[in-house]
Amino acid sequence: MGTQNPSAPPRAQSALTGNPARSRHHTGGVIHENTRHTTRFVVIGNHLTQHKELSLLAIGLGCHIQSLPTGTPADIKSLASRFKEGTTRIAAALRELETHGYLRRERVRTATGRIITRTISCNQPGHRREPADTGCPTPPRTAHRPEPRPRKALPAVPQPTQAAATALHQQATDLLTGLRRHDPRLLLSATDTAHLAPGVIAWLEREVTPTTVRHALTTDLPDTPLRRPAALLAHRLTAQLPPPPPYRTPAGPPPPPRHRLRNCDGCDHAFRAPETETHCGNCRTTDPGRL
Repeated sequence: MGTQNPSAPPRAQSALTGNPARSRHHTGGVIHENTRHTTRFVVIGNHLTQHKELSLLAIGLGCHIQSLPTGTPADIKSLASRFKEGTTRIAAALRELETHGYLRRERVRTATGRIITRTISCNQPGHRREPADTGCPTPPRTAHRPEPRPRKALPAVPQPTQAAATALHQQATDLLTGLRRHDPRLLLSATDTAHLAPGVIAWLEREVTPTTVRHALTTDLPDTPLRRPAALLAHRLTAQLPPPPPYRTPAGPPPPPRHRLRNCDGCDHAFRAPETETHCGNCRTTDPGRL
């Protein structure tokens, strides 16, 4: 009765001695049954799927976006039509991904002048606004962050004649500074206004009314924020410039006055002449004393 088996642990609890952090009520964790993918799969890093600061919706949305083929729409409306979470929650999740460097949205101009938003998915963000402890090693940075580019010059605008530039300068300036009343995004700096004013004057000297110019600059603007409103206005002033007014023959000398008919005091014939004349031309010819 007092003999013990030397190969058996002295107590059942001795299994916990080497691993004190293990719970006595441990029920087992996840078990993977994996099958190797050969088609239609994407590789996603644990730094995203196990991120400690991203919400579950942001992690799932980030995985979904990384799995999309290039060119697939990934804007809020397109994602809301695919998932039932709604635009508000999806927009919040996209902002989370942007904050941690997994997503970048840039506004670019198409060949037609329209502003579109381009979504860029980063599977290994090289820079995050707020460092996050994901429990995984930070992916190495392959390149230094580029220096900020100098601001590009605004596109050229049509140039008016010297006479029109002098006469219509104030009217063009007032028109440009008033655009913000139609759309607050069209608030222009003094430098931008001075650059765009000649283009507006070129429209005005082509007999286009200020209302028509204002309508051409403020109609069908994109719904997204305008990154450089002055560049968009410069493009429209150039691309939509109306043709010159039709040619008009210069006005000649005024036609001679047409006098009313009166009767000659000599022959009683009717003739046209100023009221100071009392005789017709024949009577004045035959009687030189009346000339």
